[in-house]
Amino acid sequence: MSVDAEIVETIDAVLGGEGAARIEQDAARVEELACGGFEGPAYEVFEIELYREAEPILLGMLRKGTLARLALKQCKSRGWKFFVHEDDMLLLRSSSMERDVIMVDVLAEAMRKFRRDLRSGRGWKADYSGPRGACSLTSYFIGQCVWVFRRAYVRWARQRVSWARLHTVYDFTEDAANEAGIGGLLRATSYEIESEVFSTDFEDILEEQAPETQAVVRLTVMGFPDAEIAERLKLTGATVRKRRSRFRTALYQAAREGRIWIPEQLHTKSVSCGHNQRGAA
Repeated sequence: MSVDAEIVETIDAVLGGEGAARIEQDAARVEELACGGFEGPAYEVFEIELYREAEPILLGMLRKGTLARLALKQCKSRGWKFFVHEDDMLLLRSSSMERDVIMVDVLAEAMRKFRRDLRSGRGWKADYSGPRGACSLTSYFIGQCVWVFRRAYVRWARQRVSWARLHTVYDFTEDAANEAGIGGLLRATSYEIESEVFSTDFEDILEEQAPETQAVVRLTVMGFPDAEIAERLKLTGATVRKRRSRFRTALYQAAREGRIWIPEQLHTKSVSCGHNQRGAA
């Protein structure tokens, strides 16, 4: 069975009802919307209704892994490179919050594509005779969601990697204090922190630095020793220390400006004595 045919079969099984009757109603609705150029209040109401009908279907497909499976099959049939990590599949099955996040992105992009296609005359038609055969408007739209799932998944997965990296940067567990995380960057040796204390502005401040400084800082918070950082970046040990010192100065300056909060337990003696700086909430 082709991907398109499988989509129609899957969605029609969920929707139920007489397929021919739905297609006839959909044709009348699209004809009415075309008179308004697929714009205005009437089209906005149509989008809301389509969104509400598609939302529970997509959430169910995400939970069962059907949406990812169809997207993978579709990409494979067209020779496109696409891979969904097993851990991500498990997360989408278990987390309603993550399903909501990716579902909203999928629906938003599919809606944009759907509208562009209708305006250009390449969208859904009641007498469509392609690989899918005749199908309801909702079935066709879910097919569009399968098309855009790859891009939505990649964005979602990259965001998860970014947050995981930030979580590592903000690792204040006792075991990590002397090895990695901000504790290593600020030369803290012992402290107890009950919660995450840095805002995500840390990443913004880091992005403002020179690329060489960013590289030194990122390797530092990952726990690499100075010698290995110097070897990896083809720098001298003195340059590594200088770059890290510059960033510490920028970080504490940002704290004084209220852009980031650094708890007093992590203030190095040199900085605390030299600037009498306190963490700014």
